[in-house]
Amino acid sequence: MSNAPTALEVSHAHCRAVTREHAKSFFFSSFALPPEKKRAAYAVYAFCRYADDLVDRAPTKDGLEAVLARLAQDFDAIAVGGRSELPFAPAFAWAAQRFGLERQPFLDLIRGVSMDLGEVKIADWPALREYCYYVASVVGLIMARIFELRDEAGWERAVDLGIAMQLTNICRDVGEDWRNGGRVYLPATELAEHGVDLAAEMQHPAEPSAAFVRLMQQQIARAREHYTRSEAGIPLLAPDGSQYTVWLMRTVYAGILDEIERAQYRVLDRRVSTSKLRKLWLAWQARRALRRTQA
Repeated sequence: MSNAPTALEVSHAHCRAVTREHAKSFFFSSFALPPEKKRAAYAVYAFCRYADDLVDRAPTKDGLEAVLARLAQDFDAIAVGGRSELPFAPAFAWAAQRFGLERQPFLDLIRGVSMDLGEVKIADWPALREYCYYVASVVGLIMARIFELRDEAGWERAVDLGIAMQLTNICRDVGEDWRNGGRVYLPATELAEHGVDLAAEMQHPAEPSAAFVRLMQQQIARAREHYTRSEAGIPLLAPDGSQYTVWLMRTVYAGILDEIERAQYRVLDRRVSTSKLRKLWLAWQARRALRRTQA
């Protein structure tokens, strides 16, 4: 009898490797999940990564519609067990069927990743909130189904967590985004309000101006507000490791904001990160937060 792994097992291993390589904070946070939910979460991430990469390779904005149509077709085919030549497809089909993953959030995600194509300029906070919803909150809504959200009141809190995490990404990656095609995710109205000229700031990236610091403080405060709002939804998840995983995600990702402050808002010439030792400390903090909500 052959002991060779099945196609599904190979696909699960592929999704795990993709998540470990490209989503280190989420991979770290997922250790508390039951194995079945962990495999489903990795499969969802692998699909999201595939969508993002496919949009990034779109030759022009004119060719984007064809790419988006292909992604929608891929979702429909994969969800019923098709497109097996894609290494993540068997695992994703299993996850979609096992947890009843719905089509619309994935279509919303596809719309979101298309917003990153070409030059990016965000007009104001409502436009930034919409962007955060489509690229991050919809992922939270998908994961909430895997984590067995038990009360509809929790859906908005999942949206809040997605917004908070995407705002954290934006704060961390200001300089990197500028160098990657002049992308600016900070709202134009708020740049103007604080008198920040990002092109001028990039001329001396190691010395952020006082105006830039004030702008970053505003963004960090907004992110923290959404992290706080998200906490009310965590006790509504299954008490099988799902709650702890989301507390970990919330705590570890919010820790990036602390690192930005420690770096004195130097996000134009570097990409701050959280050390493994600090992540372990944050994991302990997340465990304490979980116990408080369970008391």
